[in-house]
Amino acid sequence: MLSGRDLLGAAQTGTGKTAGFTLPMLQLLTAGAQHAASHSPARHPVRALVLVPTRELAAQVQESVRAYGKHLQLRSTVIYGGVGINPQITELRRGVDIVVATPGRLLDHVQQKTIDLRQVEILVLDEADRMLDMGFIHDIRRILALLPAKRQNLLFSATFSDDIRRLSGQFLHDPATVEVARRNAPIELIGQVVHPVDKDRKRALLSHLVTTNNWQQVLVFTKTKHGANRLAEQLEQDGIQADAIHGNKSQPARTRALKRFKDNELQVLVATDIAARGLDIEALPHVVNYDLPNVSEDYVHRIGRTGRAGSSGEAVSLVSGEDRPLLAAIERLINKKIEQKVVAGFEPSGAYHTAKHVPEQRGARPQQQRQGRAPQRAQQQRAPQDGTRSRQGRPAQANAQPRRGQPAGSNTGRPAPRTNNPRSGTGRPAGRNGQPQQRYARPDEAERVAQAQHHSKVQREEQPEQPRKQGPVATLFGMFGRKAA
Repeated sequence: MLSGRDLLGAAQTGTGKTAGFTLPMLQLLTAGAQHAASHSPARHPVRALVLVPTRELAAQVQESVRAYGKHLQLRSTVIYGGVGINPQITELRRGVDIVVATPGRLLDHVQQKTIDLRQVEILVLDEADRMLDMGFIHDIRRILALLPAKRQNLLFSATFSDDIRRLSGQFLHDPATVEVARRNAPIELIGQVVHPVDKDRKRALLSHLVTTNNWQQVLVFTKTKHGANRLAEQLEQDGIQADAIHGNKSQPARTRALKRFKDNELQVLVATDIAARGLDIEALPHVVNYDLPNVSEDYVHRIGRTGRAGSSGEAVSLVSGEDRPLLAAIERLINKKIEQKVVAGFEPSGAYHTAKHVPEQRGARPQQQRQGRAPQRAQQQRAPQDGTRSRQGRPAQANAQPRRGQPAGSNTGRPAPRTNNPRSGTGRPAGRNGQPQQRYARPDEAERVAQAQHHSKVQREEQPEQPRKQGPVATLFGMFGRKAA
């Protein structure tokens, strides 16, 4: 990096990637500070831009920049969403050399013309694969178009697939590739253990482990935001100090909960995978997978929150019967069998070995429901005995059952037409005080529809908090061809 080359850096989590790019970045900017000042009307033009996927990671990188550059004449700031934009505008107007930002809020400042990126010398994409997974590719493309063509590009991530590595070799300008450790390899200092348990006893087992082992700092991962809230509330009822962070929480609430956890004011912090990447909690002793992740690579990032910077840690996974296929996929990924220990008093039932894993698919209809519609459609279109035809030109059923709201005995297959009532003027029969009557055919129809809507809302809340995937991953690296051209 000090030689000015583009860089593709991969290292397992917890090995110091932030320091790996921050220290040489500060040295390069300090060496060129006098030259930059003589060519710029601004006292502190933006010369380095660090893009990160999450607000928590942005704040963490900014802390590192300030700590490492404490005695340098370089100014830095962090900008991310979820908080007021005006204090950030004030900081930018004072002049900063280094900006750590999330893509969305950075583009807000660009739109308001409160930041100028035309003099950026160093661009850092930290957790680049995570940004692609979260659908930031279009925002990144817009940001790259605002940067000068001559710049140094640095990509850092915990993992890189073989396809990405091949593409990066085609589009980055003479990049140096540094891979510190084998991809998807958990830190060797992390002890991993699986506790088999029935699904409905996971919460009781977690409370038992925290209390009996006197765990004082535990990071617990769940699949869903709703599940994180519910688990934190249940742990509080068990007398365990707990809180939750996830995408639906306001940024001040997320920051406050994370600070309390780092300050040892909380025993348990329950989080979705939004906290799996980049969070650096000093000497975190325990990580618990309350729910196993659907994506095996996320397991590596989750447990990487412990065992950082040479310290030891323990990763515990609570596995029910339907989780066994996910556990098998994780073991294939890390090429290691994880030790299983049954906790006394929480032995899994016989259903543990017979349960089948049903993958959660957003918006998917049950197969039986999809298959059950075709025969019904075919029956409606079958030719009748008397040769009559419907208004669509298809044969009508002589004995067809009337639809809801259709007069009995009708064989048209369509509801009876509504007549415009002179009192209501709505096309529905007038009710009390001339108002149209309830549009549901049965008295319990309104209640049934309301229950269905509530059930649908709960289902949406129970969906795993997963980022959207937009576009091929190769498009990001294509943006760096400008320098080569």
